[in-house]
Amino acid sequence: MSERQTWVAQAMRLRSMAEPAAALPRVHPAVAEFRPGSYETPSFFVWTLGCQMNQSDSEEMAGQLLAVGCERAAAMESADLIVINTCAVREHAEAKVIGRQGRLAELKRANPGLRVVLTGCGVRESERSGLVKRFPAVDMFLRPDEEPELALRLGLVSAQAPVGLRSTATAATTVLSGRPVSAADNLAHNRATALAEGRIARSSNVSAWLPVVYGCDKTCTYCIVPFARGPERSRPFDEIVAEARSIAAAGARELTLLGQNVNSYGHDLPAEERFGHICTERSSGRKLDLQGRPDLAELMRTIDAIPGPAGKPAIPRLRFITSHPWDLSDRLIDVMAQLPSVCEHLHLPIQSGNDEMLRRMGRQYTVRHYRERLAKIRAAVPGIAISTDIIVGFCGESEFQFQATLGLLEELRFDTVFAAAYSPRPGTPALAMADDVPAAVKRRRLNELLARQEGVGLALNEAWLGRDVEVLVDQITPPRRRIEIDDSDAEELDMPLSAIPTLEGSAGERSVALAGRTRHNKLVHLAGDPDLVGHPVRVHIEHAGPFALRGRLVDAPDEPDALA
Repeated sequence: MSERQTWVAQAMRLRSMAEPAAALPRVHPAVAEFRPGSYETPSFFVWTLGCQMNQSDSEEMAGQLLAVGCERAAAMESADLIVINTCAVREHAEAKVIGRQGRLAELKRANPGLRVVLTGCGVRESERSGLVKRFPAVDMFLRPDEEPELALRLGLVSAQAPVGLRSTATAATTVLSGRPVSAADNLAHNRATALAEGRIARSSNVSAWLPVVYGCDKTCTYCIVPFARGPERSRPFDEIVAEARSIAAAGARELTLLGQNVNSYGHDLPAEERFGHICTERSSGRKLDLQGRPDLAELMRTIDAIPGPAGKPAIPRLRFITSHPWDLSDRLIDVMAQLPSVCEHLHLPIQSGNDEMLRRMGRQYTVRHYRERLAKIRAAVPGIAISTDIIVGFCGESEFQFQATLGLLEELRFDTVFAAAYSPRPGTPALAMADDVPAAVKRRRLNELLARQEGVGLALNEAWLGRDVEVLVDQITPPRRRIEIDDSDAEELDMPLSAIPTLEGSAGERSVALAGRTRHNKLVHLAGDPDLVGHPVRVHIEHAGPFALRGRLVDAPDEPDALA
């Protein structure tokens, strides 16, 4: 029996439920086996790790499952189908999934019908043969570009299913460095089909993710993403704008444009006469012919121009992530300075403060180039918040080179730093280099860097004390005394346990602990009515920590742009 046949049989057993004999009409025995049965679709739980693109992908997969009649399970333990959307960029995320294999095996013994699917960057075409050994509790492995086929491969799609589900474009492969990788050619088409059929189960009514470019063309030697997600493929300009319009019509207050390198959007699309005014070039890295092709700046101008109440942008907050220093063009900087909807925050990874380390990492820019780009964006958008990524202990990093990174931290003063100790990732070019920084040295450097950044972050956050700011409330957060949390969860929150705020007392019978973010992407905790979730409010900042702010509700304006 083929793998597909096996899975169809498993899925059918999962959802098949025979009707009571008394309820069945009398049929001739010769045709009884052809009579349609009554089916019950499995409940599902999606566990998402990693980046915002993974979160967006999980929304698409959940939408597929809901479209074929599945229901969400409240927890992994009560699900018939578990989908794990994993990350392989950091060893910690993969280790989490490996560490859950025993628990998943227990759940499968308790529920023999349970099936587990693993997808995300942890699934690479060239390593399929070794996945079963690493993830013994998993039944099916899907590359990121195969995720649109999830319901189909599970056998949950009948002949009566929506056309899009039955005609999902099959994922293809291409060759990168002599290895088969995802081609990602069909993702834009599959996204458009899912949107047309309403098969995107968005996780929030407040903030929305919108992927604009898939894959990665960059050369970072430590990174698995090009081998997991394939080369860069931009979505058609008009399809993205149409999706943004639908998001605006649904009432979202915030939209984040997504891509592994979101600011490289459009370079692979054909030139068009309507974009003839676009004349730009990369500030670093490989040179490309960008004349007459849509870019991220043009996309943001068009989305900002979608009309809302009183002639203001229909989507009050527009963000984009993740940017690469190669593609931070002057056009994009101008857009950030000019458009009222674009938030005053930029995530721009630096990775190291030493040019030799950047060369070994394959980043193809220098510290000087990064400084120049950062100075230009800060001059154009005064007070902009900057976050970044840093890797310590990469192959060959000397103490002198690490100290250069610490010095850059003090000089450039990032609002937030996402730091990690280097861990070799299977299939990356860095495996050919000597991983010669001892683990103890990596830990020491990481702790030293985090401690240094904690001081910088605290000082920057203290500058917000006494100010009234606009906070878009997006969640209810129970007080700390009711949170059951361990150190691994704290790492996902990017804060130590001691930094998780405790909100004591109440401002009224309906007052609960709330959280939201400012336009500068500052996390703010406050107390207020639960009905404030999804609305912008004015908050007076009374406490600052290195990772978050806490304040007192001043008022809740009707319009999101009513605050300064």
